[in-house]
Amino acid sequence: MRALRLLTVVVLVAAAPVFADQAFEPASAGGTGFPPDPNVPVWDGPRAILYDNGPLITNPGGGAGGADLSALQVSLGMNTLGAGHQFSLGYSMADDFVVPAGETWDVTSITFFAYQTSSPTTSPITGVYVQIWNGPPNGGGAVIWGDLSTNRMAATAWSNIYRASDTTPTATNRPIMVNTATVVTTLTSGTYWVQWSTDGSASYSGPWAPPVSILGQTTTGNALQYTTAWASFTDSGTLTPQDLPFIIEGTLQGGGGGGGGGGGGGTGAASNPIPTLSKTGVVILVLAIIGISAILIRRRM
Repeated sequence: MRALRLLTVVVLVAAAPVFADQAFEPASAGGTGFPPDPNVPVWDGPRAILYDNGPLITNPGGGAGGADLSALQVSLGMNTLGAGHQFSLGYSMADDFVVPAGETWDVTSITFFAYQTSSPTTSPITGVYVQIWNGPPNGGGAVIWGDLSTNRMAATAWSNIYRASDTTPTATNRPIMVNTATVVTTLTSGTYWVQWSTDGSASYSGPWAPPVSILGQTTTGNALQYTTAWASFTDSGTLTPQDLPFIIEGTLQGGGGGGGGGGGGGTGAASNPIPTLSKTGVVILVLAIIGISAILIRRRM
């Protein structure tokens, strides 16, 4: 009996690091890289942005093959490449967003970001599960849309971004995928939380959610992670709270398409306003026309 108990303890102790490692991927994690494949379709950006939760790219063009880089700043003591939100384990992430006072959003989709270590740039992501809360999921909020049992993924593609440490910026073993989920709901002004879980190929570890990344900053937000319970999502090196990038698309009721993007980068064309004259300018223009007309009349006479 004592031997059986000892064996049980040994198994649990041996398994503990495996379970713990599923919650985040540290900077020391390895992986096999693949060079960028020019034949793989690349995400061409969002179209009608209502909300962008923050930047992911730290070095445009600074990754392998001229791709963009999302750098883990180990030089600042940071250690988390990505957060575990594996659907197969029941893990998920949550982050908040605000619909401004006086606005009503007709949401059509939410785009999330994830990678699987050692995958090629062909996306290995197979599912995204989403629900929206009307308050913090760990503090009195209630689910008002969606669930974590229905696969809402409508599209997935390579983002043209690699996640890598700033000590190995051209590593290719963590290509980040853009995963768009169909979310059809109307939201009035207020603070909401979106919770999501991602599924992928069993051939690679993860999926992992890369955090919002800003050069020189170790604190970026207030995201939550659910493993066996809710907890603040913090970097495992600096213990500072992190945010997660996501993009909400749709239309403003009575206002047409969404606004311009933030960190995710909107693709809407910039407007070119038509020049106008002030009242003084109009008076001067009229006097000039009269003066020119008078000169022409005198010449004819």
